[in-house]
Amino acid sequence: MGPEDLKHTLCGLNTDNENLLVGFENSEDASVYQINDEQAMVQTLDFITPVVDDPYVYGKIAAANALSDVFAMGADVKTALNIVGFDKCNLPTEALGEILRGGNEKIKECGGVLMGGHTIESPEMYYGLSVTGLIHPEKIMQNNTARVGHVLILTKPLGTGILSTAIKRDLLNESSMEEAAKVMQLLNYMPSVIMREYDVSACTDVTGFGLLGHGLECMNDEISFHIDSASLPILPDAFKMAELGAVPGGSKRNMKHIEEKVLFKGDNVEDTKLILSDAQTSGGLLISMDEKDAKEYLKRIEDICYGYATIIGRIEPKGEKDIIVF
Repeated sequence: MGPEDLKHTLCGLNTDNENLLVGFENSEDASVYQINDEQAMVQTLDFITPVVDDPYVYGKIAAANALSDVFAMGADVKTALNIVGFDKCNLPTEALGEILRGGNEKIKECGGVLMGGHTIESPEMYYGLSVTGLIHPEKIMQNNTARVGHVLILTKPLGTGILSTAIKRDLLNESSMEEAAKVMQLLNYMPSVIMREYDVSACTDVTGFGLLGHGLECMNDEISFHIDSASLPILPDAFKMAELGAVPGGSKRNMKHIEEKVLFKGDNVEDTKLILSDAQTSGGLLISMDEKDAKEYLKRIEDICYGYATIIGRIEPKGEKDIIVF
């Protein structure tokens, strides 16, 4: 579902509660419920259909995708529950075991515990997690609190939506397929843990609404994002696959959603618009950080993020559009 449709669907729900510190009214990555003065519970849920053929790798990617929302809030994962729709007609039960094994490995990698789950038979395979984390109530990272003067850091490359579609159509070569899978199964855990040591004003993760869609969710009345299109990290073959028509429906919806809200000033506008709107699976963190801290932070996460993490823009005073791409 696109961002506008989702916003319209949720607008009539009332979740007023004094302990609910973060709900869904501001399009945050996860909800936060205060338990006591020292602890708040972070909750999220996500699942996806297969993006690669290998069930074990698919399980790892789906789990990394679901866990990411907790990391974007600056929290630590504690527990997770499996959510499974299993296509029994077309997949052997051994494949389900491999999917769950891959997911459990990612939960363990960030210190979480798998506590169970729920499985149904479904005409289409899907897998994901319901995740619970913990955070101090005064240390929550939100998406709409970026400060003017901070720089924008993206920790993973763009293009996973396009390449996932290319994989489904058997268009992608083996090396590009492996690179995309490697990036998608990478946890945002350590980049999240390390960023907490620095002056960070806002954070989100880039997933189904694309970088521009999630960037628009980060807006407030004081700021605009200025994005340097030449600095964007992009997966190999993403543009080539797009030229062959491997553009997911979600990316097309995202492009339509941002049309009136983003100003493009650079060259190759259509290519830039596409890659910035591409519906990501298990995308990177988008972090607003003090420029003095950014260089050291990027050096510390360089190997973790396979060299893709980089500064892609700045937070400026509110301009003619919420996001301006140069």
